[in-house]
Amino acid sequence: MIKIREVLRLQAEGLKQRAIAASVNCSRSTVQECLQRARNVGIGWPPPEEMDELALQSRLYPSKAKEVQAVPGLDFARILQELSRPHVTRRQLWREYRAHNPNGLKYTAFCVNFRRWRKTLGAEATLTLEHVPGDKLLVDYSGDPAQFVDRDSGEIIAAPLFVAVWAFSSKLYSEATKTQDKKDWLEVHANALEAFGCAPAAVVPDNCKTAVIKACRYDPLKNREYCDFAERYTLAILPTRVRKPRDKAGVEGGVLIAQRRILGALRDQVFFSLADLNVAIKSIVADINAELFQKREGSRNSLFEQYERPAAQPLPKRRYEYAQWHDGLRVHPDYHVQVQKGYYSVPYILIGQAMDVRLGARLVEIFQHGVPIAVHIRVERPWQRRTLPAHRPPEHQAYLALGIDKLMEQAAGIGPNTVAVLTKQALSKRHLDETIRGTLGILRLAQDFSRQALEAACGAALRLEIYNYHAVRDLLRQGVHTVPARHLNPPATVGLKHENVRGAAYYAGKKIH
Repeated sequence: MIKIREVLRLQAEGLKQRAIAASVNCSRSTVQECLQRARNVGIGWPPPEEMDELALQSRLYPSKAKEVQAVPGLDFARILQELSRPHVTRRQLWREYRAHNPNGLKYTAFCVNFRRWRKTLGAEATLTLEHVPGDKLLVDYSGDPAQFVDRDSGEIIAAPLFVAVWAFSSKLYSEATKTQDKKDWLEVHANALEAFGCAPAAVVPDNCKTAVIKACRYDPLKNREYCDFAERYTLAILPTRVRKPRDKAGVEGGVLIAQRRILGALRDQVFFSLADLNVAIKSIVADINAELFQKREGSRNSLFEQYERPAAQPLPKRRYEYAQWHDGLRVHPDYHVQVQKGYYSVPYILIGQAMDVRLGARLVEIFQHGVPIAVHIRVERPWQRRTLPAHRPPEHQAYLALGIDKLMEQAAGIGPNTVAVLTKQALSKRHLDETIRGTLGILRLAQDFSRQALEAACGAALRLEIYNYHAVRDLLRQGVHTVPARHLNPPATVGLKHENVRGAAYYAGKKIH
């Protein structure tokens, strides 16, 4: 572009056109035309202060100024708004425009006019973030998955490709997973931190459902399981803004590298398990991290070891294990909470109240308003119960504490007949619970009558060879315990005197036929 201001200044200084042309490095005819145009529009030296070089050019050369022309049927503001919506392209909007304006602009002219209009809005400023070593780990799934083949069915299975990138050193981790659900999402996070050997101050995901329940620019509602993971590693979760990929440009670049280097390298290889696929991915990632940068000194590994690792957090002693939350579960009248075909006890005073349960692979933790209530080992089979004795009411504890041995000790305190009856009864039962029930019933009779009466009735029951609860109870009700023991013995055989009874003399001298 000709330097119009300089031409006008040098001409005012009295230089000839040839000298001016040599000074501004253009032809003399160009200088001559410029001065002629300035005279035509009445501009000399100095020009008005508000006129810069572009303003001068538009006055002297109006045909070169590219102004946005109004085009019938085109609303550039609406086009810009529509382009911000998912899956909307310029070509789609052009097709819609041509449907209403068959003689309208061709696609190229449509795009040129739109670009000119957009330039009038001013260029959008881009903020370059200064990343701090050890501060952020950027995570995302690749849009294109890896693949492996099911050995039995021959089906090709897509395996989502997870990518994690340290913001400062760009060190990369990648792994293929079976799904993108919460369990795989959190377990692959833990695998990444284990591979790095340290944890960042914050993890930066996008607004996927496995990370964020409800997106918000200022205070997004995060998944509870993801918050558990963050608590385990004492880190923060900083989801990006919706539809703002520049917020995690590092991982976007990492995803691109993973797609080109990993998926590209494995495109012709066939794997028959997810484990074999991840072994190959691990080898490629190791090569990527060891390669030297083209525009920076060192490699991803060297920057990570020199700056990132010393600033990062150490890993906790116990690795994170995925656990699922179940909120608002009511305590049953039997002081147990049901979670996925298992029953777990809480203190009986909490019957009817709501509990929050964290169901892990091995442990079940029960909370109320964030306060730990109980911890159980997860059940091994469906509908099994896990009960802590301290959670039972005192009367339940007392009942369960009464084993057969303790009941026999109570019987011994009453007397040997009672022990003998209970022993005989136990031999006739088929199940221990049945024996305990019968034993409790007979011992209860000592409270309804007396210990001495029960002992006497048990003695009578032994002589009559009846050993169950109903027989002993009937003997007590009939007052058997008040009859002297000798009267309960079978009577001895004695001679009876009666007028109708014929004695031995009657048969004397009689002939027996």
